[in-house]
Amino acid sequence: MSVLVQATDVPVASRMDYWRQVVEELLGPLEVQAPPDGLDGRDRLLVGEAGAVRVADLAAGQAGGARRTAAHVRRLDLDVCKLDVLARGHGVVAQDGREARLGPGDFTLVDLSRPVHLAMSPMRMVSVVFPRALLPLRPADAAGLTAVRFPGDHGTGALVSALARRLPGHLDEVGTADGARLGTAVLDLLTVALAGRLDRPDQVPPETRQRALLQRIHAFVEQRLGDPELTPATIAGAHHVSVRYLYKLFEGEPAGVAGWVRQRRLERCRRDLLDPALAARPVSAIAARWGLVNASHFSRAFRAAYGLSPVEYRTLADGPGP
Repeated sequence: MSVLVQATDVPVASRMDYWRQVVEELLGPLEVQAPPDGLDGRDRLLVGEAGAVRVADLAAGQAGGARRTAAHVRRLDLDVCKLDVLARGHGVVAQDGREARLGPGDFTLVDLSRPVHLAMSPMRMVSVVFPRALLPLRPADAAGLTAVRFPGDHGTGALVSALARRLPGHLDEVGTADGARLGTAVLDLLTVALAGRLDRPDQVPPETRQRALLQRIHAFVEQRLGDPELTPATIAGAHHVSVRYLYKLFEGEPAGVAGWVRQRRLERCRRDLLDPALAARPVSAIAARWGLVNASHFSRAFRAAYGLSPVEYRTLADGPGP
């Protein structure tokens, strides 16, 4: 469950002290640099848990920053790291003699057991805070990756960025088990991204590598559900694995990989049938939009999944007539 904190929760005179207290409860002792005009109504912080990780979604309406000094570390040596993903704005994260200059979608790794300095424009940032022990890399290697910019627009970095930025919106929608899986998925993808930068994929445990591969496959499929040529062979080839290994990855899905793809397509069709903006679009066109080009096969599969034909489902969704 998430908690939303806003600068407007307290009187203007107390806002900065209140904000510092809230941020320190999340990240430990640090110095929050106040904007020249003080906090305003655009400053907000959403905090929640996703399994073993804590998620913070911070929005700031003015330029500002924070720093954790050696004195702060001596007061409380936190054995945690955080992933900082910039969703909007620009900023610089400095640690261990390096500076990561971040733009929208970019991310970096921060170790809160050492001094760090952040300077940001008006922005929105999503941070994922986690125990350092959950990062299965050698400490010396992880230390060499702090304050390094990871682009969030391609490769595994794009998956890390996209999933982390979506986490805050799902904190109140998922159960404890689902939240734990989401937190694990972010850490798995982050581990693969960090090991890739090190060019040491052997440091990634097999189970982490496998879960991260499954996340990449999920993202690949979601982007191509409208392609009728999307098959297990296509998916396997795009990820340089055998079809047999792909089926092994999906052993946890009762219907297997092909059944899972069909379920995702049917779910997209179901949503479109409920969309008033698409009420004039023929059912067959909606099915074809999501790669289901055989109308009779689509109708049978839809009825098996939802208990009604697509036409009946759309009519039921419209409600009774006048």
